[in-house]
Amino acid sequence: MELKELYQEIILDHGKNPRNKGQCSGYSHNAQAHNPLCGDKVHIYLKLDNEKKVIDMSFEGEGCAISLASASILTETLKGKDLSFTKKVTEDFLNMVKNKTKITLNSLTEDQITTITSLSGVQQFPMRVKCATMVWHTFLSALDKKN
Repeated sequence: MELKELYQEIILDHGKNPRNKGQCSGYSHNAQAHNPLCGDKVHIYLKLDNEKKVIDMSFEGEGCAISLASASILTETLKGKDLSFTKKVTEDFLNMVKNKTKITLNSLTEDQITTITSLSGVQQFPMRVKCATMVWHTFLSALDKKN
């Protein structure tokens, strides 16, 4: 299978079968975002422990396949990780999409890197960049919004 086809398959799978969709119970942080240009909406829920580790994470939202896939990939990748790691992954992701850099974290598995990198194709479509990045920015906002 060609890499481009694999990436399309990953996005379609996450878009049609998003992981961690719904409101996680006992969340301690949350944030919402809306892109009025295309109608994408997302609400991120985080449950952090005392050591600042993401013990649970989920989202609610509606939008295009890229937006939903990005939210699913974000939650699947960051759930269970400490905040310094989650911020580094988020920074890497945003740089990848906006500046065409590569994911640099050695602590991600090859499958995680492939999954995250599947969203890099939006670079070719400037109007779709926000579809992929909105949820990652919303995650960073949620870290600052304690309930």
